[in-house]
Amino acid sequence: MSTAGKVIKCKAAVLWEIKKPLSIEEVEVAPPKAHKVRMKIVATGICHSDDHVIAGTITMPFPLILGHEAAGIVESIGEGVTTVKPGDKVIPLFIPQCGKCRTCKHPESNICLKNDIMSYKGTLLDGTTRFTCKGKPIFHFPGTSTFSQYTVVDEISVAKINAAAPLEKVCLMGCGFPTGYGSAVKVAKVTKGSTCAVFGLGGIGLSAVIGCKTAGAARIIGVDINKDKFAKAKELGATECISPQDYDKPIHEVLQDMTDGGVDFSFEVIGFLDTTVSSLLCCQKAYGVSVIVGVPPDSQSLSMNPMMLLTGRTWKGAIFGGFKSKDSVPKLVDDFMAKKFPLDSLITNVLSFEKINEGFDLLHSGNSPDQVGPKLTIFQPQLPDIWVYEHASPTQLKSHFLTVTVLLNLLIED
Repeated sequence: MSTAGKVIKCKAAVLWEIKKPLSIEEVEVAPPKAHKVRMKIVATGICHSDDHVIAGTITMPFPLILGHEAAGIVESIGEGVTTVKPGDKVIPLFIPQCGKCRTCKHPESNICLKNDIMSYKGTLLDGTTRFTCKGKPIFHFPGTSTFSQYTVVDEISVAKINAAAPLEKVCLMGCGFPTGYGSAVKVAKVTKGSTCAVFGLGGIGLSAVIGCKTAGAARIIGVDINKDKFAKAKELGATECISPQDYDKPIHEVLQDMTDGGVDFSFEVIGFLDTTVSSLLCCQKAYGVSVIVGVPPDSQSLSMNPMMLLTGRTWKGAIFGGFKSKDSVPKLVDDFMAKKFPLDSLITNVLSFEKINEGFDLLHSGNSPDQVGPKLTIFQPQLPDIWVYEHASPTQLKSHFLTVTVLLNLLIED
């Protein structure tokens, strides 16, 4: 029976207030209005941005449904939608691409001015919400809200992808993988034969390693105090890995000594001020390029000596790897399907959907098994399964760099 034009009742993880666990609730998802798309979520991931909302460091209206790293299938479309149709496999985009604003038209920018990641209004572009729970409107984050079996997004916030793509893998294209991979191939523009250093070997850091390898870097040095990450980093392209705890001098000096004065490109994928400075300083002072990838929203101001840049270093940053979302995500999926880079190595284990809060506990602790959990096909009335992936983000530097992203497998029967 077709659900087009009707309200859909489904399960979602609702955040009712800050610093409280998510609650699995039955929600009502209204049909899409003009220029909007309703989609069934098949797989979605936990990112630290979601956790920042729970902690209160990103201010949002409540209650709301989190989630922004996902993949799914179009269920129905609103009037005027032309880029997707029911049945298409799609990835929702937390950074939209309207194609008309000043930044969309600029060849080097990807932060569409119609995004909701700066103001966090909690609504779609028309100012409405499409979720209801217990008679109350539920807000969106950030225009995606993928911790739900169904969600509604603006047409400019969804990309059609290869019909053969495995959604439980390519959902990483919604945030983590492009963020790291793009920092190397698009933002830094790593060159063939160059030397690179990647600070932090979680999922985004590993994605940066993959990007450096794809770009032809001759030497890729992984930096992490969790040596358990070294084997996987080398499997994905790192030529060597070092821990700052093994040296008596600052890590940037160690890297300078290892590379005859500094690396060509460096990537900070953790989100700490000290590692951000170390990443910059380890670059060759006359032409090195350092990219900031990991920055928490409540980060403090950084004091620096302008001489670090005056000699010729370049300091850059980008969101979503600098990719224009609607144009680039389908191409990235095609590249994955063509085996130009792997995603499977980022999978670690599986949890059930009702344990989503335990997934956030894993995010905080950084403890995750190295073994890949078995893939399960889940049908109603069972709740979705949670897929756990490696992911880089701010954690306690003195304990480890490792943290995880949790993926929710939301496969259900039609």
